[in-house]
Parts: sequence; C-alpha cells; structure tokens
Amino acid sequence: MWSKKKSVLIIGIGRFGRYLACKFAELGNEVMIVDQSEEKISDLLSIVTGAQIGDCTNVKVLNSLGVSNFDICFVCIGSNFQAAIEITSQLKDLGAPFVIAKADRELHKKFLLRNGADEVVYPEKEVANKTAVRLSANHVFDYIELTPEYCIFEIPPLKAWIGKTIDQVAVRSNYEVNILATKNDDQVFPLPNVSYVFKEEEHLIVAGNRIDLVELLKKI
Repeated sequence: MWSKKKSVLIIGIGRFGRYLACKFAELGNEVMIVDQSEEKISDLLSIVTGAQIGDCTNVKVLNSLGVSNFDICFVCIGSNFQAAIEITSQLKDLGAPFVIAKADRELHKKFLLRNGADEVVYPEKEVANKTAVRLSANHVFDYIELTPEYCIFEIPPLKAWIGKTIDQVAVRSNYEVNILATKNDDQVFPLPNVSYVFKEEEHLIVAGNRIDLVELLKKI
C-alpha cells in the first residue's frame, strides 16, 4: 500500500508522457496532463484527474496550473529542447517542489539540471540498455542497473542448485551474489530464507557486482 496518493503534473504527452500518465493514474494518483495537441490528450480524459490544452512555454499557462500544488512535475518534451529548458526553469520559478525532465543525451541533462531540474531521466536510453543486456546474455529474463558496477538480474536457477536449499548451495559465499526474491509465473516472493529449496520452474531475482553475475550466468 502507498502511504498517500501523489499529485502529478505531466507536460508533453508523447509516448513517455502518455505512459507516465497511465501508470500514475493506475496507481491511484491524481494526474494532470498538458499538451498543445487536443488529439494527444483526448483519449486520456477518462483516466486522468484533469487535462488542459496549452503552450507551457507561456508562463501565464503554467501559472494557471498552480504548479506549486503538485508533488511532482514532469517535463516530457523531446522534440523541442529549448522549450523543455524554458518550461523547467519556469516551473521552479513558480514554486514547483520537484521537477523531473526528460532528456535524450548527456548534454541535455547538464543544461536541464542547471536550469532547475531536480532529476533527469533518459527513457529511450534506459530501455535500449536494458533490452541490449537482456538479449545479449542467455537466460536473462529481466535486468536493472543500480550503478555501473552493480545490477539485478532475473535468471533461472543453476541445475546444480535444484532440490537444494540456499544454505546448502551457500550462494553468497560461493558465488558472491544475493538472492532478493524468487518468482513463479507472475508471483514474486521476496527475501527467501536459507532453508528455501530451489525449484526448476522458478526464476530468481539476484543482485551483485556485474562481474560476479556474468560469471554466474556462464554456469547456467
């Protein structure tokens, strides 16, 4: 259960903005969307709290939204970087408490941070990295990069592990990785204890140093 629902403003309803709006609404948050195109927001009207057609480079439009009342403001404009910078800066000037801006490259990130963004995300880059890692390695069903050195993999158990407990295998000491959860179909069971017996049909969510995880994958 979430502690409380958030109020979220999403400016720019492209693919990323649309996905954010749908997911935040699905999780029970209050979502306000803004775009210059009526067509882009019309099919989201049934799921969001509010919507407005307008050009957010115009400070009067932003001011009318009451941006200081939103917990999070997203700037999801990818086609016009100058507009993204202007909107980000104006949001902070108007008292927006937390602004997350979308960027396509490292240079954009630097400018957005200098102009008020509290956080910058690279949705296309992150998806590309995740897909490349998942499809380059055999037996990787999902992948999350925590840092350049540490990551989380979803993998099958080693054949030698099946029917044995975590304690018998001594996963941490022998393989230098931690088992965060087991997964059976779509059900995830976090933090299995040392008496847990590995099963052939399950997946494991494991975390560790990338080098150690790659070595583990070679044994599957």
